[in-house]
Amino acid sequence: MKTLSQALDLPKIIGHRGAAALAPENTLVGIRRAWEEGASWVEFDVKLTADDVPILLHDERLSRTTDGKGKVAAKTLAEIQPLDAGGWFGPEFAGERVPTLEAALALCIELGLGINLELKPCKGREIETARLALNVLLDLWPDRLPGPLISSFDQVALGAAKSLVPSLARGCLVTRVPVKWRERLEKFGCRTLNVSNRWIRKRHIEAAKRAGVPVLVYTVNDPARAIFLFEQGVRSIFSDRVDVMAKALTAYCQPSPGRTLTAAAGSITSV
Repeated sequence: MKTLSQALDLPKIIGHRGAAALAPENTLVGIRRAWEEGASWVEFDVKLTADDVPILLHDERLSRTTDGKGKVAAKTLAEIQPLDAGGWFGPEFAGERVPTLEAALALCIELGLGINLELKPCKGREIETARLALNVLLDLWPDRLPGPLISSFDQVALGAAKSLVPSLARGCLVTRVPVKWRERLEKFGCRTLNVSNRWIRKRHIEAAKRAGVPVLVYTVNDPARAIFLFEQGVRSIFSDRVDVMAKALTAYCQPSPGRTLTAAAGSITSV
């Protein structure tokens, strides 16, 4: 079986579902927009159609992000592909389609983007989602790009990913940091701890740093908050606003004369 690089070269900013505040989430146009705004990595969600094709979609149902109705698990690729996955976001995106994982990976490879592939299985399809998505990934992903990060809230899917392709880096994706987070990381062989912005605390970051575990925080759209987290030791943030974050990070790394950027109390201050 093909193996991929275990090196995990994480950036500061990862585009969330592509660039979810700038273009329809989990679409090719969203991935491209993230790249145009300076992202070097993107995150997207993967689930299966009824006929076992991995596609990019977040929800169990089609209605929020397409003009379709019903459960994703009950629809074939042929039924999903004609749907409009962009018009809900803005008229300029009308006609954008739900991409297959294969198409999304091809675009990321073309643009040189690293990826965090989140397994988002429909209920009862956890193992199949991991197996089929990772098969596509192994077939397409080149050695010249950073090794991907695989994450999931679903422990069955995460366990399947570990069993199927142990060489892939995995992220323990949680809303709140569990008391026994170290045990969970060890169980699933996870390299990162991916935590909600709402529930991350300084003590969690410090404990993870002592354990040598990178902390990734989602979803951060406020520049001051992002800088605060970086100064606390967070490795990466997931953001819908790649444009704003990229500019803030550039300013933070290269402040202009007479201006300081400080994360004290999570604020940016001019002097």
